[in-house]
Amino acid sequence: MVPAPTLSEVAWRPSPEVLEQANVTRLIRRAGAADYRELVRRSQDEPDWFWPLAIEDMGLEFSRPWERVSDLSRGPEWATWFVGARLSIARNCVHRWAELTPEAVGAVFLGEDGERREHSFADLSHEVTRVAEGLVRLGVEPGDRVAIYMPMCPDVAVASHACAHVGAIQVPIFSGFAAPAVAQRLQDSEAKVVLCADWSLRRGKRLDMRATVEEAVREAPSVEHVGTWSRDDGTWGDLVADSPGELPPLEVDSETPYLLTYTSGTTGKPKGIVHVQGGFLVSIVREVAYQADARPGDVIHFATDMGWIMGPWTVVGGGALGATLVFAEGAPDWPHERLWRTIESERVSILGCSPTLIRALMQHGDPEADLSSLRTIVTTGEPWNPAPYRWLLERVGSGRCPIINCSGGTEVGACFLSPTPATAIKECSLGGPALGMAMDVVDPEGRSLVGTGEVGELVCRKPFPGMTRGFWRDRERYLEAYWRRFPGVWVHGDWASADGDGYWFLHGRSDDTLNIAGKRIGPAELESAAVGHPDVAEAAAVGIPHEVKGEVAWVFCVLGPAAEPSDELAREIGGLVGAELGKAFRPDRVVFVTALPKTRSAKIVRRAVRAQALGQDPGDLSSVENPEALEEIARAV
Repeated sequence: MVPAPTLSEVAWRPSPEVLEQANVTRLIRRAGAADYRELVRRSQDEPDWFWPLAIEDMGLEFSRPWERVSDLSRGPEWATWFVGARLSIARNCVHRWAELTPEAVGAVFLGEDGERREHSFADLSHEVTRVAEGLVRLGVEPGDRVAIYMPMCPDVAVASHACAHVGAIQVPIFSGFAAPAVAQRLQDSEAKVVLCADWSLRRGKRLDMRATVEEAVREAPSVEHVGTWSRDDGTWGDLVADSPGELPPLEVDSETPYLLTYTSGTTGKPKGIVHVQGGFLVSIVREVAYQADARPGDVIHFATDMGWIMGPWTVVGGGALGATLVFAEGAPDWPHERLWRTIESERVSILGCSPTLIRALMQHGDPEADLSSLRTIVTTGEPWNPAPYRWLLERVGSGRCPIINCSGGTEVGACFLSPTPATAIKECSLGGPALGMAMDVVDPEGRSLVGTGEVGELVCRKPFPGMTRGFWRDRERYLEAYWRRFPGVWVHGDWASADGDGYWFLHGRSDDTLNIAGKRIGPAELESAAVGHPDVAEAAAVGIPHEVKGEVAWVFCVLGPAAEPSDELAREIGGLVGAELGKAFRPDRVVFVTALPKTRSAKIVRRAVRAQALGQDPGDLSSVENPEALEEIARAV
């Protein structure tokens, strides 16, 4: 593997005021630890001590305490947590806040057309209970699957918590999926009920979501009922017509399935990821409390969708901490200043976004909005490169806001790696292992590379509460995906490195790795070098077979608004990559396109880029928001 680039610059340090007020500082003192790194080490070595301490510090409620913190008797792959405990996510995230601060604003809806609605915690609690009663009338019982196909709005959180309220398993589905993708998830989950919006807006276009569901359910015989939320007046209509709002939330066993969410596979059907009430709540709130540093009174806005794990991250993590959640319908970059206007108008204090979104927005110039309310910026989804990272830090956060760069995944139920506002942060880094996560970077033989700066596989050596309890009805696929490479060790599929100062970096997916001149390199290194050219807004690097060299790199570039494609510009970009990484890694081709295929969460789908360039089947494209970008790639090559 090519050595990781040296990034020794500390980009952000906490002021004494930030350090004193940080939630994690309170936890360090409660634990009697000398500093954050000691707390991380103890949380890794003594999980049965750490997790109860964190639960107490975060103020989470269990209606019945656990008999044991963890049970590893079936092996680390099938660990269970908070054994014998009972709880309700709905109570933790909504109902108790309706008792404590009923008039506080719990959620805000911002329509793409400029409409604004706000809901108090009392409003949310009442509506969650009424929708829960509606589900019961439709025959929903604990363990039944309820699909949710809605735009980002407070009522998507209402639907989520209503499922938890009655012990149903929610199945959030990306709000931009077409009927075949929706049907596939309804079929696989055997959903009994679908909760959907009648319509929504995205990029100025009206999307008839109810019609999409009606088409999908014709191929999903398990669906017995469809409940509809009205985008016009924000009500649930017939679903809650006879609901008094009196049903108490069901307190369930900690290991009760809570969430079934799907991630796209490279081929074939998507993977159904199962999460449970206790482990998911504790892990997500740990991240939002100690990494994002959220607390009651914060205003959180994450540019996401409920079908991506950061949707539940916001709804559960922010809700359990009593924050105000801002839900914005539609695309965060349409128009391009919309995200900045949202921060200004709602006084957002915690912003969540992806590096890809920031790379796109920075092409339009510095924000012309008052962003002084921002306190923390959370990023995830892709590795960073320096220029956009600095732009976000300096132009958006004005140097005041730490970039809390997290890495985890749908299967992890939170983050593996993340800094905190109470620690210094190196440019583009992920800080280090998150609390309770026994992370390592290993070579092909499983030997640790931490501290060497060498790139290896990111692994987790111990189970953790938030990890998936397996793939839905596919035990073997789960074991093969994460546990078979090094028995008893979770192999996540990311390239990572950890330098001598204890800072960790990601270098892309290990299954995206290129092998050039006998050396492995992650696409992120090639892309970062290409984006270093002032005319390049975004880039995707893929490996292409070559008769002589085995494999060469092709880099697909999206140019900034003032640049024009040319052979000379392609040579400049290729030369820049070669100069930064070495001549062997100079791309064989630089291809100009107007867009790269991305998911709704703004991740570039490299495997689809490569497949299209080679004329192969790109596999599951249900999560790709702009499939027309693939058609352009086919024409360009």
